[in-house]
Amino acid sequence: MDVDAEVIAERRHLLALGYRMLGTVAEAEDAVQETYARWYRLTPGERDAISSPRAWLTRVASRVCLDVLGSARVRRESYVGPWLPEPLPTSAFGGAGDAAPLDPLDRVTLDESVSTALLVVLEAMTPAERVAFVLHDVFALPFDEIAEIVGRSPAACRQLATSARRRVQERRERSVPRAEHDRVVQAFGEAAAGGDLAALVAVLDPAVVLVADGGGRVSSARRPVRGAENAARFLLGLAAKFSDAVVRPIETTDGLGFEVRQQGVVTGILTLSVQGGLVTDIRMMRNPDKLTLWA
Repeated sequence: MDVDAEVIAERRHLLALGYRMLGTVAEAEDAVQETYARWYRLTPGERDAISSPRAWLTRVASRVCLDVLGSARVRRESYVGPWLPEPLPTSAFGGAGDAAPLDPLDRVTLDESVSTALLVVLEAMTPAERVAFVLHDVFALPFDEIAEIVGRSPAACRQLATSARRRVQERRERSVPRAEHDRVVQAFGEAAAGGDLAALVAVLDPAVVLVADGGGRVSSARRPVRGAENAARFLLGLAAKFSDAVVRPIETTDGLGFEVRQQGVVTGILTLSVQGGLVTDIRMMRNPDKLTLWA
């Protein structure tokens, strides 16, 4: 494989990296585009001197993402309503239909590192923590390489990754086996489809939190909806308002979830978290800019 073909072949790897860093496909694509722009701004001699294009591209893409994360909190403040990571189909970044097998780190199916539940945890980290965790725990980069990217010592990067890992572990300790998750979510779906308020409240944790991301593009709850009865009334109200919507269960990177279609177009994706036999979190993506891969 010539160098140019080798560089272009890294696009999926870079997108997978950028998505885990930034939480949306659009931002990941922008970061990848900037990474390639920097590669092609090199002189032929500078490119020839790079022994591993993949390593160079990974370092540059990570630095680009770090810069984006540094300004993300400012941009989030102007976002209309709650911000959620973009939910992905399980076939994103490649799948069983690909001609060539994927690196396991690029495969989304059953990969916790692209679940919206985990990405919400990553969103609460500092940019340096997030970059250190993703590069080390997901992409297996050594700390001396990560140190060059974040501009800190390897020991400091190890501490950043440890701090991030602790937060991730707290979420993992609250997670349940996939079979239990899907059983509870199926019961949730049946209760919601039946339109019975009491039945729906019964499958929701008393402290359940429903977060809807419309991004100002569509009508959506501007604040989290808290409490079982409030969340149940909100959901049943949506069902009555959009009576033409078709809701069906789907596989998501968080386990069983739901797809909402209106006139054949995907207008919503629901992912859920479960604990103690009840739904504890409902994440409702309605922003059409974050539903493009579900078309």
